Amino acid sequence: MLRRFASSLHSSAKTGPFKLPPTIKQLLASPVQQEEQLVTVSGWIKSIRRQKNVSFAVLTDGSSSQGLQAVFLGNGEGVKVLTNGAAVQLTGKLVPSPGAGQEKELVIDSKKSADPHADDQIKILGTCDPEAYPIQKQALSTEYLRDHSHLRARTDAIAAMVRLRDTIKKNISVFFDDQGFIYSHTPILTGNDAEGAGEAFRIAQLPHTHPAATASDSLSSSTDNTEFFSRPAHLTVSHQLHLEALATALSRVYTLSPCFRAEPSQTGRHLAEFWMLEAEWAFGGSGRVLDTCEFVEACLRSAVRGAVDGVDAGVLWKDMDEARRKAVVDAAGSAEAWVRMSYTDAVKALEEHQRKVPGAFEYEPGWGRALQSEHERWIAESVVEGPVFITDYPKSLKPFYMRENEDGKTVGCFDLIVPHMGELVGGSVREERADVLEGKMRENFGEDLSEYQWYLDLRRYGGAPHMGFGMGFERLVGWVGGIDNVRESIPFPRWAGRMLL
Repeated sequence: MLRRFASSLHSSAKTGPFKLPPTIKQLLASPVQQEEQLVTVSGWIKSIRRQKNVSFAVLTDGSSSQGLQAVFLGNGEGVKVLTNGAAVQLTGKLVPSPGAGQEKELVIDSKKSADPHADDQIKILGTCDPEAYPIQKQALSTEYLRDHSHLRARTDAIAAMVRLRDTIKKNISVFFDDQGFIYSHTPILTGNDAEGAGEAFRIAQLPHTHPAATASDSLSSSTDNTEFFSRPAHLTVSHQLHLEALATALSRVYTLSPCFRAEPSQTGRHLAEFWMLEAEWAFGGSGRVLDTCEFVEACLRSAVRGAVDGVDAGVLWKDMDEARRKAVVDAAGSAEAWVRMSYTDAVKALEEHQRKVPGAFEYEPGWGRALQSEHERWIAESVVEGPVFITDYPKSLKPFYMRENEDGKTVGCFDLIVPHMGELVGGSVREERADVLEGKMRENFGEDLSEYQWYLDLRRYGGAPHMGFGMGFERLVGWVGGIDNVRESIPFPRWAGRMLL
């Protein structure tokens, strides 16, 4: 009998894959039906306007920058309790809209409603006091929204930014999939500093005691300085070295993962926690750095197309310099390759400009010196007027793992500089020669290379020519969305002296 009962339950269950109800974006994108559709939609009230016999509200669920207009016929009790920010479930007829600005609207007949709790057409799922609600209709400052980071995604700009991140991420995934790459999960905790800059966060175990521990146990726990991993551990600043290990087995790998840098910078280009797109691949054509530039350009064009001219980018670019946005669109769609310029030629151009315009730069340019942000932006915005790959930097300015060029002075690397943002991508041909790499590591780390023997093993056992790059995801979002400060390119920004939530 139980078997028959279970069988009847199974047979009465819905067939086909499970699917959540459509979002507002999906409803708005579906073909307009001439006949009326009865639908139930959930979301938050973004605005409400009441008249004598009809009320209008805009409902949003965050899936689209465009909300769904709800038209309430009559002013029953269910309508009277609707406020900005309230979470609701509305049931009504989805019909073609006679008004401008939207193709569809939700019509709800609320004339019969006397009790808001008994009205199945209007359900209040979560109330919101309009007087106390921090997200008001008037303009809210950037700093105010940073102080209310748990609520700022309810604003148009931050919600559009989050959706833009999603669009770009999807575009990147499609590109790498088409190129035969394997998405890989790399460690957040690491024992090495890939950049060698000493800006890593150190991991420390917090002292703790179990409630049942004795006093002596508690004392022992609080004074025990043993490393949890038996060695110092840090939050990673880059996933490159681990990706290199995977690339020696899987050929083509990439990741989009969080990175951490204990850099006290307060500029709009740096975060303590950020996301990096990193890729490593073996057997990369001729092994020249220009091949790496070509790959990165193709990747970025694919990531930007369909995003910079999309609805969410439009929200972010509203009331901003349209010529600047057009430059990003043109960079993504132009048939001409982005400019390649050697570090040496870049320095010559900078020095020439400094001679013609004394004091043009705060930092004196010169061969062997690092290019400062002012130098990079001048080259991208005034000389090239578009994205530019600056290649072949002096080896003294770059990390040990970059392949040395035949001149013995430079390495096969590049930085991609884009207007109004500065450096967006950095990459190089990796040093695959075990003896050369070991010599450079001894120069950087001394004679004891025990911590990096595994990295040398990658070259000793079937090491192959390979290359790779890293790109700050927030900077890419900022370039595509016209966002000048990366703190507005990530939902929950962290920087020196500031970490909410």
